[in-house]
Amino acid sequence: MGGATGMPWPSQSRLLVCYVTDRRALGLAEPQALARILQTIARAADAGADAVQLREKDLSGRTLLEWTESALARAGDSKIVVNDRLDAALAARAAGVHLGSESLPVAEVAQFRRAGRAPAGFLIGRSCHAVEEALQAERDGADYLFFGPVFATPSKARFGPPQGVDPLADVCRRVRIPVLAIGGVTLENAGACKAAGAAGVAAIRLFQESEDLAATVRSLKHQ
Repeated sequence: MGGATGMPWPSQSRLLVCYVTDRRALGLAEPQALARILQTIARAADAGADAVQLREKDLSGRTLLEWTESALARAGDSKIVVNDRLDAALAARAAGVHLGSESLPVAEVAQFRRAGRAPAGFLIGRSCHAVEEALQAERDGADYLFFGPVFATPSKARFGPPQGVDPLADVCRRVRIPVLAIGGVTLENAGACKAAGAAGVAAIRLFQESEDLAATVRSLKHQ
């Protein structure tokens, strides 16, 4: 197992479900956006979502810390993972940090964890867009991966056209840590991600635009 902490979630047959926040997509002022995000986190957690990634890395350190603490207070059993900002994740005692290509290297954060400077079980996630990235992240100590964009989505347009399920399947075959599909995931195509070997799915719009979040999570879990 590449990740030093082992499986971030118990082995299970149902899809792991992760809500990724994006306050800017809501088109609201900051106080209203925070309130809506926290409401969605609470609803997702109540519905059985496994994790929430706070993808608000442009916030100031102090504001992100406050958001993370507020999210933790509403997350129930769902894991809160902070995108990019290791400092905020540690200060708030979040479940982990999620890294991208421009974040701290996975190997550096893994060494930080091995040195006892992060809590036991602190998760390290990594976003990947190619199988080589995925293999390197596993070797460096990541506990789980996001792979995408699998389908078309505005939030991932800068990473190029959607890759489809075949590259997703290739990554899932070649790494031993959980892979969550991201990018344009819907209730209609989540099953294809599972069939490709994905341990779970992650999404922004699927949660933030859902009229019945409990039903959305329930449907994902029963793919």
